[in-house]
Amino acid sequence: MRHMSSLFFPMACALALAGCTTAPAGDPAGADAPDAGALTIEGTVASIDTQPWAYDGNAVVRVDVAGRGAVPVELPARWNLCQAGPVDVEALAVGMRVQAVGAPTAEGGLVVCQDPSHRLVPAG
Repeated sequence: MRHMSSLFFPMACALALAGCTTAPAGDPAGADAPDAGALTIEGTVASIDTQPWAYDGNAVVRVDVAGRGAVPVELPARWNLCQAGPVDVEALAVGMRVQAVGAPTAEGGLVVCQDPSHRLVPAG
């Protein structure tokens, strides 16, 4: 029974965060529509840190979102383990307007990896 209770809290947190999805108005539905548990944000790139990739950590792109502040968008070092396509980090720049779709994290950010709809792309 102790093992079950140790799983309850992380699952409860994940379910609570999954309900915090925000999507831009007019987001088209279709093949690249985010999965039901995804978090969608739009904002301006504040910083890009790819240094964690050197030790198989997640790179972090901080995106300034109106009304939320800086949101960390994590990009895995091992894209081959993800359902999402790799993000072209070289195409991103500080000050660029972007859209990010990914799985919510406990820290209030998101990870681009778990679903083919997850992405970090210039906003159009």
